[in-house]
Amino acid sequence: MFEWVTEFPKGIYLDIKKPIDQAIEYMMNNWGAFFDGISMFLRQILLWVQTVINSIPWWLMILAVLIGAWRATRNPLRALMYAAMLFFIGLIGLWSLMYTTLSIIITSVFISLVLGFPLGILISFSDRFGRFVRPILDTMQTMPSFVYLIPAVMLLGLGNVPAVIATVIYSMPPMVRMTNLGIRSVDREIVEASKAFGATRWQLLVKALIPQAMPTIMAGVNQTIMMAIAMVVTSSMIGARGLGSEVLTGINRLESGRGFAAGIAIVIMAVLIDRLTQGAYNKKEM
Repeated sequence: MFEWVTEFPKGIYLDIKKPIDQAIEYMMNNWGAFFDGISMFLRQILLWVQTVINSIPWWLMILAVLIGAWRATRNPLRALMYAAMLFFIGLIGLWSLMYTTLSIIITSVFISLVLGFPLGILISFSDRFGRFVRPILDTMQTMPSFVYLIPAVMLLGLGNVPAVIATVIYSMPPMVRMTNLGIRSVDREIVEASKAFGATRWQLLVKALIPQAMPTIMAGVNQTIMMAIAMVVTSSMIGARGLGSEVLTGINRLESGRGFAAGIAIVIMAVLIDRLTQGAYNKKEM
């Protein structure tokens, strides 16, 4: 009689699974052409990015990292270390898979920045819009990344395209948040001075707000890249190729060496991208 004191009442039940399944099924049946168009568009971007990356010889990529690291850090030993780390990926036989992973990351980060940067600007100018978008961003960041894979596969099929969509959903929120934070954190005196000199809203944004907020915005870019890399292994569960698929194969076959080798390559990619992007911006600020 008093079971409800210690256990949740079994008679109270709200079924949210069925409406979600019905919504996905409705989109599959009625919006098929729309999602086919998105899939084709993203596939063309991926193919173009991968074609460009594959056309870069291995030695030229290592040389570019060497020069880029030297220009960013002005430390020849560190530049040589970064180049050696990249060479190590080829040495363990994962160069082509690294290129595939890099094409997915570049495509995902590019889309995340294109969508996230203007959205962050809009939020910074509108508190009402910010209150509407903030819960969505919270959901995108806190929802387990595996959940995104289910509708992505159902609507877009298997492969790299749904992996890009899932990665964008997971990695875009930091860009929106940091852009919003950076613009809102600009000194009010700078804003007032710009307005006093007759700056339009566009001039205020381009010549005052964005330059002053750039360190915070670049932190958002860096976080977006890192979160996109974090999705590499997860995306391999829906057929995405690259280093993540090697880790997944190592798990399925209990081949520890195969999994660790691919994991080390992913770590090297993350370190190189992180150091080069941060170093390039720090050099620009000096």
